Amino acid sequence: MILYSYYRSTSSYRVRLALELKGLDYTVKPVNLIKDGGEHRSSGYLELNPQGRVPTLVDGDVTVIQSPAIIEYLEAVYTASPLLKGSQADQALARSVASLIGCDIHPLHNVSVLNKLRASGHDEGFINQWIHSWIADGFTAVENLIGDQGWSLGDEPGLSDVYLLPQVYAAQRFGLDLTPFPRIARIAELAKTHPAFQRAHPANQIDSPPR
Repeated sequence: MILYSYYRSTSSYRVRLALELKGLDYTVKPVNLIKDGGEHRSSGYLELNPQGRVPTLVDGDVTVIQSPAIIEYLEAVYTASPLLKGSQADQALARSVASLIGCDIHPLHNVSVLNKLRASGHDEGFINQWIHSWIADGFTAVENLIGDQGWSLGDEPGLSDVYLLPQVYAAQRFGLDLTPFPRIARIAELAKTHPAFQRAHPANQIDSPPR
């Protein structure tokens, strides 16, 4: 499998986590979203992914775009080490947390949205306030949905954690204080000790700038 990814992309980060937790072999092909106006805008990449975004997964003759679809594909085709566990109610809750993050938090601080705000004349103070507001609102809901012990919804990491940890990374990158969210902060600390989360972390990607 080949994953077209950008180290700092939270949606790419989700897919890396899914691949790592499921124990699947894959190769990352970096797509730099900044260099030379963005490699995602090149004709070659647009042939692969007409939307011109990351991630893209190529598995043999199958190409899948959009992180939720990629993760669903991996769950359906590679059934070992499932990310969705427990009863149907448990799985629905995991999907709810994932959707809250993937549909209602992340899109509102996506670079395309932020660039539209800048183009409309908003300064960086407004942009930062915008980001903090939407992430904090979403995290308030997540904090009330997840558990007090272990990972977000159980003793093992699952789908909700695959979405949560990249969003925590984004929150910290934008300077959001996690103190009001002790459950989320607990999971972030737990992830630091887990090999799959370590391997998938943006700082450990081949296209991550030297520290």
